[in-house]
Amino acid sequence: MSEATGEETEFDCRFCGFGGSESVLDLGTSPPCNDLLSEAALKNPETFYPLHVRRCEECHLVQLPNVVPPEELFSDYRYFSSYSDTWLDHSRRFVEAITKRRNLDKHSKVVELASNDGYLLQYFVERGIPCLGIEPAEKVAEAARAKGVRTESAFFGSTLARELEKREGTADVIIANNVLAHVPELNDFVEGMRILLSNNGTVTVEVPHLLRLLEGNQFDTIYHEHYSYFSLGVLEKLFARHGIPIYDLDELPTHGGSLRLYAAHEDEGRPVSKSVLDVRKQEQRAQLTSNAPYRRFAERVASTKLELLEFLIGVRKSGGLVAGYGAPGKGNTLLNYCGIGPDLVTFTVDRNPHKQGHYLPGSRIPVFSPDRIGEVRPDVVLILPWNIKDEIVRQMDDVYSWGGKFVTAIPELEVLG
Repeated sequence: MSEATGEETEFDCRFCGFGGSESVLDLGTSPPCNDLLSEAALKNPETFYPLHVRRCEECHLVQLPNVVPPEELFSDYRYFSSYSDTWLDHSRRFVEAITKRRNLDKHSKVVELASNDGYLLQYFVERGIPCLGIEPAEKVAEAARAKGVRTESAFFGSTLARELEKREGTADVIIANNVLAHVPELNDFVEGMRILLSNNGTVTVEVPHLLRLLEGNQFDTIYHEHYSYFSLGVLEKLFARHGIPIYDLDELPTHGGSLRLYAAHEDEGRPVSKSVLDVRKQEQRAQLTSNAPYRRFAERVASTKLELLEFLIGVRKSGGLVAGYGAPGKGNTLLNYCGIGPDLVTFTVDRNPHKQGHYLPGSRIPVFSPDRIGEVRPDVVLILPWNIKDEIVRQMDDVYSWGGKFVTAIPELEVLG
């Protein structure tokens, strides 16, 4: 039972306030991607909301309208970063790099926004560098405190920034990794960073790059928690508006291609790096302010849906069993857009015990422990978090011993052998 549907309404751009927008991609309707269901909840209807991405005609920010109440998205958040070994290694290496780059020591202060379960700040704690995490999901924040990471449960913005500045002083480094897309009030969030940043401090932000999303056909990263999809061009306007311009960046492979941005107070006068200039040129060549790349993207998405359905139907017709690996938000976008349920993907597995014993929203596919794969021996394992597919194949390489195959659907259907 999942007939109830939210309504899409007119909206103003969450950055510049302009009221005109153009369609980028319409993925139909979907329930909130992390709203997993208990067995008891299966008898109740789910609310499906429009998942229609649009581009502001004025500033070109690609975004979703605010159709889902934030309290519904984040009240029972089940994403714990520490269940990915790849992500832990990425975070450890970042801490090593930023500590050296900014000469951090016991006299420094680091603040991370959306610090999750302490996956990153734990490495500052190990080094004796004072740090504070800001994490609105209380259950996740508790896991961070258990690691010895001082964590405050709150949503970040200019009001909290002023409170923290008075109570604890300013921060030498402010980290905001993969949170900016989750922020409905962009201007207030970035203004909060400016308020909390010390005079010679650095803001560092990791964000999936819109250009890579389009090139990599990463439409499954579109879901209601991700309000915005950023180009460097828009990000430069956003941070400059609040007096902390971007002066450097790193291009990262994470999440299918991300940008790690560095910003500082305008009066610091830090020169813009060649890396920033190079990405500007990439975006200009891709014509991100025109309609052409978005039309091509929408056509490719439709083709991916057909290819995946044809493959899964073929496996099932031949008597094969298909299981999923992972229960990420991106997987639920893929499954719901393609109309895939337990008839095609019998079950999925996830290392996160907070997801096990539940059912995926919309598709209602059951989630088990990874041990289930070895017990059932499926013919095909569809990897939903394709961004860590190498880690998953290493962990689950027993699948090959019974002739099983791994498959990913993004950027296109691929059988991993």
